[in-house]
Amino acid sequence: MDTQTLMLLLLTGLTAGILGGFIGVGGGVIIVPAMVYFMGMDQHMAQGTSVAMMLPPIGILAYMNYHKAGAADFKAGMILALTFIIGGYLGSKWSLKLDPNRVKLIFGFFMVFVAFRMIFTAWKSMQTP
Repeated sequence: MDTQTLMLLLLTGLTAGILGGFIGVGGGVIIVPAMVYFMGMDQHMAQGTSVAMMLPPIGILAYMNYHKAGAADFKAGMILALTFIIGGYLGSKWSLKLDPNRVKLIFGFFMVFVAFRMIFTAWKSMQTP
């Protein structure tokens, strides 16, 4: 594996971990707001619960299917997993230092940004013949 690929994997894993730990990204786009608004959890509790919920179901069975199909790079996956762990730790530490309402605001802006980006790119691709 070349240095550039390794650095990209490390940066990607770290960034994904920080976002995952900081705002509960992933299933959190649905799970976190549902727990906040329908279950009365504060933002930190909802994010922590979302992260805990994702641990068991994501991994092993999905990996087995991709591995069987020859569509998984185990070494790259382990590098991303390690840096995701580090990023998740850092992101959660940073998040817990902030007021839950401030984190909720950041979470909301992140979701709006992603939504607008998805809408814009889909719209743009539909306009191109």
